[in-house]
Amino acid sequence: QVQLVESGGELVQPGGSLRLSCVVSGSIVHIYNMGWYRQAPGKRRELVATFTSGGTPDYTDSVEGRFTISRDNAKNTVYLQMDSLTVEDTAIYYCNADLRVWESGSYHRDDYWGQGTQVTVSS
Repeated sequence: QVQLVESGGELVQPGGSLRLSCVVSGSIVHIYNMGWYRQAPGKRRELVATFTSGGTPDYTDSVEGRFTISRDNAKNTVYLQMDSLTVEDTAIYYCNADLRVWESGSYHRDDYWGQGTQVTVSS
């Protein structure tokens, strides 16, 4: 069974930093892409950071210059370094992975999500 497990979310003061991690495990054949989304209270889930088809990091405008996405392929892990946090960054952060997996006796490609990790920025 494929699992995405996020960690690193917590309460932090404005201007502070956090590093989120997401580990993918299970019968993974290939990882096409990984990224981070977030959902603030009363708002729709939005893409925060991912990689382009060429492997270049890509960010939503509101986090450009403050957040850094990175990936360790050997560990099937994606990270999100978040600096200069503001109260507007408060949200549940979700890891997403586009995977090819072996499940139920066959190969298939699908999107997978983690359970989310809460990031709260408050003084």
